[in-house]
Amino acid sequence: MPFNITSVKTSSNGVWQGDNPLNFAFPLLIVQTALIIAVSRFLAVLFKPLRQPKVIAEIVGGILLGPSALGRNMAYMDRIFPKWSMPILESVASIGLLFFLFLVGLELDLSSIRRSGKRAFGIAVAGITLPFIAGVGVAFVIRNTLYTAADKPGYAEFLVFMGVALSITAFPVLARILAELKLLTTQIGETAMAAAAFNDVAAWILLALAVALAGNGGEGGGEKKSPLVSLWVLLSGAGFVVFMLVVIRPGMKWVAKRGSPENDVVRESYVCLTLAGVMVSGFATDLIGIHSIFGAFVFGLTIPKDGEFGQRLIERIEDFVSGLLLPLYFATSGLKTDVAKIRGAESWGMLGLVVVTACAGKIVGTFVVAVMVKVPAREALTLGFLMNTKGLVELIVLNIGKEKKVLNDETFAILVLMALFTTFITTPTVMAIYKPARGTHRKLKDLSASQDSTKEELRILACLHGPANVSSLISLVESIRTTKILRLKLFVMHLMELTERSSSIIMVQRARKNGLPFVHRYRHGERHSNVIGGFEAYRQLGRVAVRPITAVSPLPTMHEDICHMADTKRVTMIILPFHKRWNADHGHSHHHQDGGGDGNVPENVGHGWRLVNQRVLKNAPCSVAVLVDRGLGSIEAQTLSLDGSNVVERVCVIFFGGPDDRESIELGGRMAEHPAVKVTVIRFLVRETLRSTAVTLRPAPSKGKEKNYAFLTTNVDPEKEKELDEGALEDFKSKWKEMVEYKEKEPNNIIEEILSIGQSKDFDLIVVGRGRIPSAEVAALAERQAEHPELGPIGDVLASSINHIIPSILVVQQHNKAHVEDITVSKIVSESSLSINGDTNV
Repeated sequence: MPFNITSVKTSSNGVWQGDNPLNFAFPLLIVQTALIIAVSRFLAVLFKPLRQPKVIAEIVGGILLGPSALGRNMAYMDRIFPKWSMPILESVASIGLLFFLFLVGLELDLSSIRRSGKRAFGIAVAGITLPFIAGVGVAFVIRNTLYTAADKPGYAEFLVFMGVALSITAFPVLARILAELKLLTTQIGETAMAAAAFNDVAAWILLALAVALAGNGGEGGGEKKSPLVSLWVLLSGAGFVVFMLVVIRPGMKWVAKRGSPENDVVRESYVCLTLAGVMVSGFATDLIGIHSIFGAFVFGLTIPKDGEFGQRLIERIEDFVSGLLLPLYFATSGLKTDVAKIRGAESWGMLGLVVVTACAGKIVGTFVVAVMVKVPAREALTLGFLMNTKGLVELIVLNIGKEKKVLNDETFAILVLMALFTTFITTPTVMAIYKPARGTHRKLKDLSASQDSTKEELRILACLHGPANVSSLISLVESIRTTKILRLKLFVMHLMELTERSSSIIMVQRARKNGLPFVHRYRHGERHSNVIGGFEAYRQLGRVAVRPITAVSPLPTMHEDICHMADTKRVTMIILPFHKRWNADHGHSHHHQDGGGDGNVPENVGHGWRLVNQRVLKNAPCSVAVLVDRGLGSIEAQTLSLDGSNVVERVCVIFFGGPDDRESIELGGRMAEHPAVKVTVIRFLVRETLRSTAVTLRPAPSKGKEKNYAFLTTNVDPEKEKELDEGALEDFKSKWKEMVEYKEKEPNNIIEEILSIGQSKDFDLIVVGRGRIPSAEVAALAERQAEHPELGPIGDVLASSINHIIPSILVVQQHNKAHVEDITVSKIVSESSLSINGDTNV
């Protein structure tokens, strides 16, 4: 049904009055938006196992909805994406693009580019120059092959467009690929980010040049513009940039200072002023003759990166822009792409030529220069593939080229497929090429057993979610700090969630302020976050070598960052914060009267963080300790300590037997060496009744696995285990007998006895093993419904929210070199010999 665009109305009167909503602009826009979002989100889920960026799903979604696939049905195309509706859809998508480019400008920290040095600059220049020259060469072939004499564009603008299309690297897409691949914490990640930032700036300059040359791009090579027009456009664009950076930037610094959050609220008027600034800047560049997105991008550069204003601004607008409007832009690119236009061997040959040229130019150029600046060959090749990532800017260039009639439908389709292919291959290729070497697996016991232990240093990786974890971790580390045998090196890892949101890239930028990603170095006068500040003060006391690290990663893969850092830094133990934390007034024993009240409700950082802990416990290359914090190292604890030092004073180590308990007693021995720490070891003996009755462990039904404890599925000789337990205790007593209090108990009810220890005010910290190879008493607890099964039976009892436990709890897991799988179990009692197996007896 033909429509006259001038007669299109915004909204319908409804079906009851005989109107079809799909014949009206706004209802149709709602249907189009809903369809695009649904398809792109579905594809994003499909591509997630391949670790593909979201932009791939959005472009592919548009291609599927467009003339290449579903659009072959003309009835569907005329009803859902009629020609008259496309300017409306593209206008809404362009608003999203305008604000997204503002966010990209906010992400791009020019000062960090300056700090990145000559190496990244050299790699970026090579990564642009060679593919640009190659693109110009390909442009001659394509212009003579795929264009008729009537629609051939001007040489200059076509060459520049093709050169830009082949030489771009997508900075925001690359940042997320690096995070997914766990390369942000490496030298190669730092170089790639800096080079991509250089590349981004260069691409925008080249894009401005291309648009200026293209002018209005008259149909069929119509009216030719005077070269002076292009020159005026370029000079005006340069003047605009200078004006923004010299005049507007100081103004935005003032706005950011005035609009900074007071009581976590950014003043509304300053947000509105900034959003209006985006629109005005976009209009100004459009007026000049450069695309409006260039103005939004430059305006983003003027916003200060170091304050809270930019961060809060992003939080206000990014979800709506990135989640709703931007997919529309990518989808409209797909809707314009008609793969059917690529017909015949000649066209497909052109596609192959463009893909090969784009990849070869980018990869070879980057590789050669990277090797010249002494980057190892394997890393240089990886860097080449990373720099080959396309995405947002690429599509913008192609869309503007199509809009200006520089690119015809066939060329446009070829270049969109090239962008898709080059981005799609980045992740799998880098995963295949770049595999950092794995380190050795360590545990505390290994250090004390080594012959040359005096030269070893105890390396600990302490993870935290935020400032609330700082005092308890410092307190714990201080109590472990040995004074005679080993030096202590502490790596403090601040865990920050990377999401699809643009502000995640801001976190990445802040984390690599000094040019080294994530590993901060102390500099005089450098401002640190609250999280790092506490550890800097601790380091300055001269007691411990501290290295702060920031991990910005999606929660499902955060454990890979933690385990990788533990591996590369040869860490002996990882300390993880529990996903629940009690307030200090509840946690500190001297102030706690009844264990109840409001303080008994813990702060919960979320189930996602709990899953991070579970994955670290399963995959760690060293021993792991989970700290259940109930006010450890709080101000109250320090004011009541004898010398006011931030140290755990009274520690109880509970020992049943097994490797995890042996590791916990090893840790207790190190604490006993500290002059301010009093350690008590309580050993629970096997009762006579359990000596004659074995506990058979059987796999739990899959339905109830989340409520059951996991034990290792390895055959263990109980006599050998008993011998190792006795040896560890004898070794402990011979070393620390004068410094610790040692007790033995044979209780009738283990849980009651454990609770009596936890509910007493005698200790600040209780150290227990996770018990994955359990003693008979611990195995007997397998039938309990677990609240936190990852802590093991004893740790779970002590970490429970309902048991009114007073001290903090440290649950220790010894590293198992064999990497034996664990299995969730339920319990039945039977008469048989004692052994451990996932499906037999304990």
